[in-house]
Amino acid sequence: MKVKLKHLPLLLLPFSLQVNAQEIKAELNKEIKRTEKISYILDYPQKAKGNVPLIVFLHGSGERGNNLDAVKVHSPFTYKNLIKEPVAFLAPQCPADSWWDTVTIYNLIKEIQKKYKIDASRIYLTGLSLGGWGTLKLAMEHPEMFAAVVPVCAPTDMIMYANINRYKDLNMKIFHGGMDDIVLPENAFKFYQKLHPVNPSAELVIFPNDNHNSWDSTYSDPKLYEWMLSKKKEN
Repeated sequence: MKVKLKHLPLLLLPFSLQVNAQEIKAELNKEIKRTEKISYILDYPQKAKGNVPLIVFLHGSGERGNNLDAVKVHSPFTYKNLIKEPVAFLAPQCPADSWWDTVTIYNLIKEIQKKYKIDASRIYLTGLSLGGWGTLKLAMEHPEMFAAVVPVCAPTDMIMYANINRYKDLNMKIFHGGMDDIVLPENAFKFYQKLHPVNPSAELVIFPNDNHNSWDSTYSDPKLYEWMLSKKKEN
């Protein structure tokens, strides 16, 4: 029997490459430009004297798209009469079939600060359902921006748990419905369980008879706005 060995070098080629592999340590340092586009409603008090507080509201999944009036449907806009002082409301709209892009929202807030008289020590963030997730994400990324943070019936994720210390200095109230079958209340319980050791002043409020619409009980309470507007961010 004749054994042909002419293909043997090809069989050994992968092993040869592995032996001669080079480990490269380097750094990518490149400016990447991106276009940011988002629609929003800004309700700004015309008769305000000086800088005014800003409440940023992130809506839920049902209000995504291009009907801008939809952002006001389940929101603090409905309860403006409960607030005792001039306040600006900013409500961006998430594009259809998307999750909140918190980089864009942060840059939008900064742009509103440039164009209008906003009290930088009194910027507040709240949102419901998908917007509650966006609220927690944006607060995690930029805790230095917000005087108070109010997520409502919010989904949570492992990145938030891994970065729980980012919330340690925030004034926070977390709201959820005890009968929520869309975003289970376990989301709020588990997040609060992680949050409390690093931020003992944070509060969890469960409305035992509410389903997913716990935003009604949350935003219709004038004490929420009294608490929120009493908070100021130290420089």
